[in-house]
Amino acid sequence: MPKKYSFEACIASVLFIILFMVIILQILGRTAIITGPVWTEELARWLWVWMALIGIGAVELEGRHLRMGFIMELLPKKVQSVIAVITDLIYLALVLQLIWIAWKSVMRTWNNTSVTLPVTDAVLYASALVAMGLILHRILRRLFLRFHKSSAQEVSV
Repeated sequence: MPKKYSFEACIASVLFIILFMVIILQILGRTAIITGPVWTEELARWLWVWMALIGIGAVELEGRHLRMGFIMELLPKKVQSVIAVITDLIYLALVLQLIWIAWKSVMRTWNNTSVTLPVTDAVLYASALVAMGLILHRILRRLFLRFHKSSAQEVSV
């Protein structure tokens, strides 16, 4: 039985629940009920960034990102397959570039302390590094399966 939710989707969901609780705390802190902690606004932003970027990994796994397939669907299957591989290779190059940028951002902010949280700003930028690493894994796996499937078909013919 296949798994219903991916690792990335589960992590993004947990982050959403924590984000929701932090926002509720932030709202209550603006009333006379409790005094709101100052760190809720910054933590909410950080959780949002982590949730969104990890969620991109889940979308990539499930192939649910936005695409315009109406022209592609008019082409023969072989041409569609070649275009899909070319697109994945371009996507791979882009993700590798984004990993490099994220790595440099983490290193640049390693010693910057957060305004209200007891961590370095590198934790925020690490979200892009983690998300792009997950996406890199998905692209490489998809390319491997495509090539493995096409070579298996050639052997059977």
